[in-house]
Amino acid sequence: TTEIYTLSLHDALPILCRTVAGAVFQWGKNGERLVYKLRRENEMAKTRSLPDKYYDKDYEHNGIHRVPLWRIACFALNNTATNLYMMMMGYATYYLMGWVGVGMMMASSLSMIMRIWDGVTDPFVGFMVDKTNGKFGKNRPFIIIGNIILAVTSFILFHVTHQLPQAVRFPFYVVVLMIYYLGYTCQCVVTKSAQSCMTNDPKQRPMFASFDGVFNTVLFAGLAVVFANMANSYKDVGGYASTQFFHSLWVMTAIGSGIFTLLAVIAIAPKDRPEFFGTGKPVKVGLKDYWDTLKNNRAIQMLILSASTDKLGSSARTSAVSVAMFACIAGSTVLQGNVTALTTIPSVIVTFLAISLVATKFGQRKAMIIGSVGGLVVNALTIALWLLGDPTTMTSDPAKGTLNWGYFLILHVGLSIIYAGFQGISGNIVIPMTADCADYEVYRSGKYVPGLMGTLFSFVDKLVSSFAPMIAGVMFTICGFADHNPVEGDVATMKLRIGCAFCYSGIIMIGLLCNLIAMKFYPLTKEKMAEIQDEVAAIKMKAMAENA
Repeated sequence: TTEIYTLSLHDALPILCRTVAGAVFQWGKNGERLVYKLRRENEMAKTRSLPDKYYDKDYEHNGIHRVPLWRIACFALNNTATNLYMMMMGYATYYLMGWVGVGMMMASSLSMIMRIWDGVTDPFVGFMVDKTNGKFGKNRPFIIIGNIILAVTSFILFHVTHQLPQAVRFPFYVVVLMIYYLGYTCQCVVTKSAQSCMTNDPKQRPMFASFDGVFNTVLFAGLAVVFANMANSYKDVGGYASTQFFHSLWVMTAIGSGIFTLLAVIAIAPKDRPEFFGTGKPVKVGLKDYWDTLKNNRAIQMLILSASTDKLGSSARTSAVSVAMFACIAGSTVLQGNVTALTTIPSVIVTFLAISLVATKFGQRKAMIIGSVGGLVVNALTIALWLLGDPTTMTSDPAKGTLNWGYFLILHVGLSIIYAGFQGISGNIVIPMTADCADYEVYRSGKYVPGLMGTLFSFVDKLVSSFAPMIAGVMFTICGFADHNPVEGDVATMKLRIGCAFCYSGIIMIGLLCNLIAMKFYPLTKEKMAEIQDEVAAIKMKAMAENA
């Protein structure tokens, strides 16, 4: 028995030593993790410079921050503010042909050239945004400066140009327009660059697209009614081409955009600080970082392909094309306003619900796919309706635009509302998706360059979409309207109907197909973004520990 006991103790001794050593090692390992966890919580807690409502309850672990919903809604108005000016410039061809003295092709080509110039200025402005980190924040100075430039230059364009000698009107208009687009870029770039510091909550980030979609629907639909009636009231002095129309147009645009800009500045104020920037501290960036990002960030590459082609299609639906469809083909100038008034509220509701429910549930990538597939079907049906149906049956009194509830009007209204939902997803979700791309760049390279993300996106977007006015101008010229846009009273040939249907729904279908191809290779799934946010939180913690 003694021998057996001695052998057992001999065998047990090393086992006991290993067990004790393992316990000590494990205690040390857990202790190290606990120290790391406490240190991280302590460092993250130091950054809570705002009330708790701005932070996730587990902010110390996941680094997720957010804002009250009203701030997202008001910040979305920054995009609405610039879209007001974009809508105003959609009528500029009437002014160019009526007062500056250029033809259809020159007016359309100028719009294309200026959009390219607008894109060229984007990288410069984005570079300045990434370099800026003053007491007034990174983004707010560019919002305010941009809006002031827009208001002043647009006033000069439509109030001074036609009073100059004929020989200098066109060059003067071009120079002022170049300055105008510099201001447009300054304000536009912040819509994208500030997304990542507003919120990184994956459930809240898509809400920007919801509000943006609603505001854009109300803007373009509601003002289309107002502008059509306004032009009709100036029919005796030139309608759309009258100086009275452009004065009223500028006053409404400048005041509305100014109010929206002020609300956007108020909304972003508490979040426009280094605490909410991607790395938790200012990062020096150079031109080589721009090239590295463009070459290696697959997410922004695919988003650029998707958004630029989609924008080309939506931009091809110019104001002139819509006027041609309703005033010339359907036979009533005021009909467009009456139909738009009918579809606006349902479109707003459908847009908000579609983005809110789809994007927050499935993630932004899958939401883009759903919106693109639905948009393809609806646009194909719209083309068939306008080519095979009789648009003139939409009104029983062309002078008043009285609605006639026949098959054509019912189908057009239904398709328009459904399209608003699908297009609201695919067209508006790209802006918060740029914030995902900015977070991905922090994850990939450690560089926080939201200005670069926004301007890379905008540069290609504007370069491609700049061809939209020229496409419409070429289409009108081919259809026999080389010296003016089609209006009520002009002959609605089948060639014009095909051309308008192509610009209204055909080009956007090409863009939606490109969306599907791009999303096939877009790496930022809902699951991948969760991984990225965890890593970005760790990067911030490390930066704060170094600064402590």
